Amino acid sequence: MRQMDGQFVINTERLVLRPPALTDFDEITAVYSDAGVVRYLGGRPFTREEAWARLIRHVGHWQLFGFGFWVLRDRQSGRYAGDVGLAYFRREIEPAYEDAPEAGWVLAPWAQRQGFATEAACAAHDWLDSRFRQRRSVCIIEPENAGSIRVAEKCGYREYARSIYRNSPIVLFERRMDEV
Repeated sequence: MRQMDGQFVINTERLVLRPPALTDFDEITAVYSDAGVVRYLGGRPFTREEAWARLIRHVGHWQLFGFGFWVLRDRQSGRYAGDVGLAYFRREIEPAYEDAPEAGWVLAPWAQRQGFATEAACAAHDWLDSRFRQRRSVCIIEPENAGSIRVAEKCGYREYARSIYRNSPIVLFERRMDEV
């Protein structure tokens, strides 16, 4: 994968977004083992094994599709801030959306409530829109996660359904290229 040639790197005002690398593993593990971070991601801190599987899934997505989740780093300090991106997760959910990539974002505790998620998610969507011309993308968010709902709306997502996923209520959002 040619991740560091600049083709897949995005620079925003405050962040650098780049595909994940093996060197990110310890920081990813630390963030995903934080109970507050995973509150809306199943509610249980990730084990090292689960964090490893997430890293491998993200790296593999770049290999298979040419896009995926980026690691976020603060431009000034280089500190790991989280991850953001779009991927085909093939979730068993109704209504199904297998043909549309799913957006997501997770931030380290220190990086939350600063607008980083919106900055990174909008940049990721702009990058994907300019290269792949996806007609539609989706995201799923628990109804109590007001912060993520705000991020989704700022990126052009609108609610289109409600459902249950892994025994939790969720709101399904979609973003259509012809509407943004």
